[in-house]
Amino acid sequence: MSMSASEGQPFVAMPVAPGVASLQRALLWSIGAGGAIVFVEPSPYELATLGAMIVFFATGLRLRLAFVPLLILLFCINLGYTICAAYMLDQKPIVNWILTSWYMAVTVIFFAMVFSEDTAGRLELLKRGLIVGGVIASLAGIAGYFSLFPGAHQMFTLYSRAAGTFKDPNVLSAFLILPALFALQNVVTERFGKAVRNAIALGIIGIALLLAFSRAAWGQMVVTSAVMLLLMFMTSGSTKQRSRIVIMTIAAVAVVSLLVLALLSMDSVGGLFKERASLGQNYDGGRFGRFGRHVLGAQMALDLPLGIGPLQFTKFMPEDTHNSYLNAFMSGGWISGVCYPALIFVTLALGFRYIFKRVPWQKTYLAIFAGFLGTVGESFIIDTDHWRHFWLMIGAMWGMFAATETYLKRQRRVDPPRA
Repeated sequence: MSMSASEGQPFVAMPVAPGVASLQRALLWSIGAGGAIVFVEPSPYELATLGAMIVFFATGLRLRLAFVPLLILLFCINLGYTICAAYMLDQKPIVNWILTSWYMAVTVIFFAMVFSEDTAGRLELLKRGLIVGGVIASLAGIAGYFSLFPGAHQMFTLYSRAAGTFKDPNVLSAFLILPALFALQNVVTERFGKAVRNAIALGIIGIALLLAFSRAAWGQMVVTSAVMLLLMFMTSGSTKQRSRIVIMTIAAVAVVSLLVLALLSMDSVGGLFKERASLGQNYDGGRFGRFGRHVLGAQMALDLPLGIGPLQFTKFMPEDTHNSYLNAFMSGGWISGVCYPALIFVTLALGFRYIFKRVPWQKTYLAIFAGFLGTVGESFIIDTDHWRHFWLMIGAMWGMFAATETYLKRQRRVDPPRA
């Protein structure tokens, strides 16, 4: 059966004036780019997201039935946090923490609704914004590390590590993973001019990742890149495209390796790299080290149905939990402790289900899925529960889940299987 133009397209947004549609996409670009600047309050990310909410809701958004499980899990997670913090709401840091958690939940639903419509076009603008944001944050981190102008080192570094436009080197490096994946993806798939521009962006981001000296981010970058490229190879529709992926991947690895070797030849970089590259750090081992605290915290979680409340773990242990799943139990008791991992691993399970679905935004989906997978793993050794880009990925993935189901249903209706 032939396919009409409207029937063959993915689910489109509610009709709006061309100027409004352009504003919507510009705001999505701003959200991606603004996510790189979070050392000021309110950050450009918050302002862009608030503006996008006003514009999108004013022009019409639909809450789909598919988002009800997401909505319930997010509500239960934050309900648990709020109940466990009820006796501490006279403390401003606790109130801010709770409000931030509710805000993150609202953004997840918002992004899911946004990316379930006009999916390919909106994702493209977000992707471009994230790459630009990654370059901005990286340049700031590089400038700070090498003191390229007066005051740069004090402003853009922390503990002699590049922090860029973030308050923490670990969060900077974690944020850079997704822009790096998008840039790498463009390098191995796009035409020469665009590939070169993205190669430059990838090089800048790669330097900042190294100078942030985050072992978790180094490992995550390697693993997520490998996962994304493997999935791109497996889902590619032509032998020529697969060959290009292989060749460009080998070239990219060679260039990155040379760049890393050049940086490590500098004494200021090589010394700290050797120190940070060690698998065992003094704060990891011991009874109250990172992993010892995980065991002790798990024992506490079993005995405390209401947890201990947000930001209270350091009153019992030398440092924070550095484990998002344990932190959910500690901050929100059994309610949040069960619902938070449920949300993450349900999203991950659904993510695997949609890898091989042929949709116009499949390439972008694979990059976001790989980035999300890496952050899920990193959440076992660091607190990721207030990372903006993590919740952005969750919302985008649920939006793509819904859009993919709509797209495939339309395809089946237009081209039913023949006997």
